[in-house]
Amino acid sequence: MSDPTACFEANRAHWDELVAIHLNSTGRDGYNVDSLRRGQRPLHAIEESELGPVRGLDVLHLQCHFGVDSLTLAQRGARVTGLDFSPAAIQAARALAGELGLDARFVEGSVYDAPTLIEGRFDLVYVTWGTICWLPDLPAWARVAAHFLKPGGRFYFCDAHPAARVFDDSPEAAALPTGTLRVHYPYFHRSEPTVGTEATDYADPTATLQHRRTYEWEHSVADIVNAVIGAGLRLEWLHEHDEIAWKLLPVLTPGAHGQYRWPDGFEPRLPLSLSLSARNG
Repeated sequence: MSDPTACFEANRAHWDELVAIHLNSTGRDGYNVDSLRRGQRPLHAIEESELGPVRGLDVLHLQCHFGVDSLTLAQRGARVTGLDFSPAAIQAARALAGELGLDARFVEGSVYDAPTLIEGRFDLVYVTWGTICWLPDLPAWARVAAHFLKPGGRFYFCDAHPAARVFDDSPEAAALPTGTLRVHYPYFHRSEPTVGTEATDYADPTATLQHRRTYEWEHSVADIVNAVIGAGLRLEWLHEHDEIAWKLLPVLTPGAHGQYRWPDGFEPRLPLSLSLSARNG
C-alpha cells in the first residue's frame, strides 16, 4: 500500500503550485478573482440553484482551496471559516479576506484534523468540487462534517459523479472517435490510490506544472451516501446532474452558466455530477 503521508505531501505540493496559477486565472475555467473583488462572483450554477440564502449563517468550508467560494459566501452575509491543507492557499485566502474586509478566517490543516484545529459549531458545512477524490477515508470525512454541525445544521456537498470519473480524461481520449468513451479508472473504492501525472492545469491549460504527480481515491455513490448516513446525518435529498463545473472529459462541451455538458445528440446522457443535502437531526 502507498504511504498515505507521502501521498498527501505530493498532493499538497501540487496544490501549493496551483495557487499562483489560479489567482491569476480568468475566463470560463478561471477563478476570476477580479469578479470577487467587484462583489460580482457567482457560485457555480448547481450550488446557486440549491444552496439558498446564507446571510447570518456560520459556515464551515472544508477543502476551501484559496477561498474564493468561501469569500463569495462571506459577501452574501455569512460568517465563514475555511480550511485547506495547502499553506500557499491559506496564505492567499487570508490576504484576500483582509483586502476585501470580509468576515472570514482561514485555517491550515488536513480535513481529518479539523476537530483539533477549529472550535465551535456551524449552521452549514459546505464541501464542493474536486474534494473527496483526495481523501482515502470517506467515513472519517463525513464524521468531521457531522462533528461541526449545530443541531438542525445542514451539510451541503456537490462534486463530480463517481460514474463519470471512470472514463478516460487524458489528452489521448480526445482523439477517440466522436461520441466514444473509454473506461479507464475504477468505480469502486480501493485502498491503493490512482496515480496521476498532471502536466497542465484545468484553469490555465497554458501553465506547465513542476509538481505533476498526484494520488486520488475513488468513492462510489453508495460510499458517499453511507458515509453521510453512518455519521448520523439525516439525508434530505440526493440530486444527479448532466452538467459539471469543469471540463472533466474531453468530449464535454460548454453549456450555460459556465457549466459543461454532453454534446447535443450524445446518448446515453450519463450523470456528470451529484449533490446532496443532509441535516444534523
